Amino acid sequence: MNILNIIEKKRDKKELSKDEIEFFIKEYTAGNIPDYQASALIMAIYLNGMNSRETSDLTMAMANSGETLDLSDISDIIIDKHSTGGVGDKITIILMPIIAALGIPVAKMSGRGLGFTGGTADKLESIPGYKVDLSIEEFKQNVKDIGISLITSSLNLAPADKKIYALRDTISCVSSIPLIASSIMSKKIAAGANKILIDLTCGSGAFMKNILSAIILAKTMVKIGDNLNKEVRCVLTNMDEPVGKAVGNQLEIIEAVNALKGNMPKDIEEITYALAEQILLMAGKATTQEEANLLIKETISSGKAFEKFKELVKKQGGDVSYIEDLSKFKNAKYIVPVPAKRSGTVVKIKTELIGKTSSFIGAGRINKTDKIDYEAGIIINKKINDYAKKDEPIAYIYTNQENKIEEAIKQIQDSFVLLNIKRIKRRTVIQTIK
Repeated sequence: MNILNIIEKKRDKKELSKDEIEFFIKEYTAGNIPDYQASALIMAIYLNGMNSRETSDLTMAMANSGETLDLSDISDIIIDKHSTGGVGDKITIILMPIIAALGIPVAKMSGRGLGFTGGTADKLESIPGYKVDLSIEEFKQNVKDIGISLITSSLNLAPADKKIYALRDTISCVSSIPLIASSIMSKKIAAGANKILIDLTCGSGAFMKNILSAIILAKTMVKIGDNLNKEVRCVLTNMDEPVGKAVGNQLEIIEAVNALKGNMPKDIEEITYALAEQILLMAGKATTQEEANLLIKETISSGKAFEKFKELVKKQGGDVSYIEDLSKFKNAKYIVPVPAKRSGTVVKIKTELIGKTSSFIGAGRINKTDKIDYEAGIIINKKINDYAKKDEPIAYIYTNQENKIEEAIKQIQDSFVLLNIKRIKRRTVIQTIK
């Protein structure tokens, strides 16, 4: 077996066998196949696609390319929730304490932010003392002790995916459904999940810009799950505007804490409930969405979800006093209103530009080595279909970098389209595919 024959087959629109896919993944991960040959195969896959069986084989080959996590000693049912990312997406921080408070083990590894999307690990680290870098033994013990742990991975999970993703980025082959689906699913499987819930974000602030592509991706991942005997459900959610009002690490933690206390913006509430309902159904904790909805509501209103989050913060070294008294969080040096350039109704928000502006003022990374300013971020004051008068604040900038304020104001103003009409707003939760 050699890589040239494999490239030729896919170039000529033929199916690759399981052995051929495993050979490519193994040898490329080991460095025995050069980037130029791997690029040729990735481009052939991008152009000619993969069928369901090929995509499943690629998923498992990447999942098995490095370390894997066995969580079977925690529970027979390990449900992992994954978000495809977006701007202001603090849903994991709200959702997972609710789930843990309902008796479902939460063993979740989350990533760091890069580019215009934020990372859950960075947001949690804005809580003084909170440790996301735990050993796997500590991680599992925390789940056994209190039912929840949220960390960033210290394992070498799916290294083939990391190599292939970096390669796809350099040859403009990111937007391939089989490659996106296998990338997401390989990491979830390697992390020990046997049931997987995907929050598949769609819109101007997501990687998937249109609904049709998102539906195709969702169905592909569900089919991978069927082929690999793992239950997969996808909830398509709207990312045409930031989730909630806060964008930026500390600001999002504050919004998440308030949400756990029951003060949820409408879009956060709809997304949180939709995802929590699916997890309760997958775990067998509820038999109907109505029953699940009541359980979620009681867990929040009783304070159990908030108490579980405090328990998590304390267990992982965080200073719980900040969660109990949000005024302890230090504000950025500059809090600057962004005036509307004209009067009108917000008909569009260029959400990706909001995310990039947040990174620009210190809240995110352009490069992996960039240092984050946890205090930096943006508070969105007007959302789609809200009316703003000329010079009324449409957002507030939080930054410690005075030299970037003028440019940030311009970028945020450019992000908002105001007209004298209202638009038909896409639902927050668009569709569930299972």
